[in-house]
Amino acid sequence: MDFRLLLVSLAAAAALAQTPAHRIVIQAGAILDGKGGTLKNQQIVVEGSRIQSVAPGNQKPDYDLRGLTVMPGWIDTHVHINWHMNAEHKSVSGGDKPEDAALYTAGDAWLTLEGGFTTVQSVGAAIDGVVRDRIAQGVLPGPRILTSLRQINDRSGDPQALRALVRRTQSEGANLIKLFATTGLGAGGNQSMTDEQIQAVCSEAKALGLRSVVHAIGDAGAKAAVLAGCTSIEHGTFLENATLDLMAQRGTYFDPNLLVLHNYLDNRASYTFTEQALATLEKGIAPTIDALQRARAHKVKVVFGTDAVAGSHGRNAEEFVYRVNEAHDKPMDALISATSLSAESLGMGQEIGTVAAGFQADLVATEGNPIDDITAVRRVVFVMKGGKVYKGR
Repeated sequence: MDFRLLLVSLAAAAALAQTPAHRIVIQAGAILDGKGGTLKNQQIVVEGSRIQSVAPGNQKPDYDLRGLTVMPGWIDTHVHINWHMNAEHKSVSGGDKPEDAALYTAGDAWLTLEGGFTTVQSVGAAIDGVVRDRIAQGVLPGPRILTSLRQINDRSGDPQALRALVRRTQSEGANLIKLFATTGLGAGGNQSMTDEQIQAVCSEAKALGLRSVVHAIGDAGAKAAVLAGCTSIEHGTFLENATLDLMAQRGTYFDPNLLVLHNYLDNRASYTFTEQALATLEKGIAPTIDALQRARAHKVKVVFGTDAVAGSHGRNAEEFVYRVNEAHDKPMDALISATSLSAESLGMGQEIGTVAAGFQADLVATEGNPIDDITAVRRVVFVMKGGKVYKGR
């Protein structure tokens, strides 16, 4: 990567992003409000970083988006924003010099924003925090980033040490806690942290006002995490119906991920997977689809995450396509998952994820309506985050 070119490009993107004017008027022909509603022929008035009103009007628009479909900026609740491809197109997830890691992460963030995602949750690496803060300061273009800064697993210590690690992670500026309750898909997804370890992490996080998201492939680890009061179950490939019922009863969020599996398979030359591992990943698609379908049937709160790694940043919207075309998710349900429901899962349900007065002015517009043709999510032509336009016409 030519870092000088990347620096110039990022600086230019930040400069070109329109500074929020006192007032911006957007004319919209069709709006999907993020809650399941559809509005026609409305004007969205933005003041500063927030939506001031959504109503019919005849003011001269600053942006005429008639002929497009306007939605809340999309939310991805599970990314690894620092993973990237090197000059040889090989996946890298760590080990870079800090300055190189920051640049790669910033580049991934820019691609993600350009793809229509205005908020992401990265779970997580320390470098996420540096880029998060620069984006928040307005000196880098990128989505709003929430990060766990690190990952906690069975080797991170006994319950007492884990509680201390959660406190330390918060003191270092983490927005949430990420823990591994099970092994990975290739290792079978068996429970790896003890019930006591999971309880220590999630209860300490809750006491500190932090959410806890849990890597859980197999049912045993997922159930232990739900019983421990953890916030969300990630992946959930082999969840049983009884655990899904428990999740529905307790309001535990579920984040199945299809893009990551396809991305590994599509970019197999960039990774070091064995043929056996690749076969395992491919076999993981069907049970993930099944878990998503059963979660819907059991009224579980299904959010939108991609587990975006190297090769998928900027392509996060492909998760919509996989969920609808492969898992037969209803397009509106998939969009609600990626907007108001994901916002709720992040504790930001009154801030983002909905097109309505008082919410952050995070907007994305596509050519075509994803309710009619889900592949419209690939055709993002307008992106606004916090009242700033980063992509428009």
